[in-house]
Amino acid sequence: IGPYFAINYSLNALNAPRCWFFQTFSLSPLLSRGLVYDTTYGNVLKIDSNGNILVCMHGFVYLRGGQVDEYYPNKFIQRDDTDRFYILNTLFNLSETYLYACLVDFFTKSTRYKNCQKGFKHGDLFMSHRSMFQDVRDAMDHLHDTGTLKERTLKNLDKYVIKDPRLPVLLIRIKEVAKVFLATNSDFNYTEAIMKYLLDFPTGSKNPKKPWRSYFDLVVVDTRKPMFFAGGTVLRQVDTDTGKLRIGTYTGELQHGTVYSGGSSDIVCDLLDVRGKDILYVGDHIFGDILKSKKRQGWKTFLVVPELVKELHVWAEKVFGQSQRTG
Repeated sequence: IGPYFAINYSLNALNAPRCWFFQTFSLSPLLSRGLVYDTTYGNVLKIDSNGNILVCMHGFVYLRGGQVDEYYPNKFIQRDDTDRFYILNTLFNLSETYLYACLVDFFTKSTRYKNCQKGFKHGDLFMSHRSMFQDVRDAMDHLHDTGTLKERTLKNLDKYVIKDPRLPVLLIRIKEVAKVFLATNSDFNYTEAIMKYLLDFPTGSKNPKKPWRSYFDLVVVDTRKPMFFAGGTVLRQVDTDTGKLRIGTYTGELQHGTVYSGGSSDIVCDLLDVRGKDILYVGDHIFGDILKSKKRQGWKTFLVVPELVKELHVWAEKVFGQSQRTG
């Protein structure tokens, strides 16, 4: 999902002036998962696994040498100080990160506000970077909790969801040699709309015309990961005609074509009649998906890292450039 809607909605939630948005918004290639936001100084940081600072950005300005030293004399941070440093590790965090940078950039350039190391001052009003961070976090949580994000997404799937005709082919090939299951935190109605858009192709296309649920041996919604990998929740059946949950806990055998709600990773293993080591789990959230499933269940894991495409491209250009100069 692109950053436009999330940022625009967050500014509305904060009752921000319209000039904030129109003066600062433009897509930036600098944002990716794994960055760290310093809630004390308002900086976006790229660090290595030990906490050494590789890149430091204040608003949209890259800080160099002595500028970085003013904030971090050793060019090092304590990564485990989670009260101060917020790790932006999900795709949803991309628009959030950009909004932090927009706000810092706006107030830094504004002549109405005095720049302080830990925030901005206007008369008797002091606005700290931490308070700005919390306001944005609250707005983003509101966006998810009220369902507004999903509602807007479903109204404009072509804009927010990338449809790849190779996906059905991939799932068919995997299912020829293994069982395939879908476990998502989304509710049934949202999952139904997204999966139909991704997998239901019109008659006459290269992909076969078949319902999206037929690509999976098991479909589980409302999983509430990472709780799903621990005790989990009650497993229920979903009435696919109404989207409502059926009363009572489901305790029977796996029924193909049925959609389940809740449950746990242990229940998935039982329904599919497999052990943890037999499962290859594919996810894009390193904490909620990969680490929890590996540590608590011993599942084999496959982390989806779309950012690697750009990293490999940069690496290949660098290597190719060096070979040309030395060749």
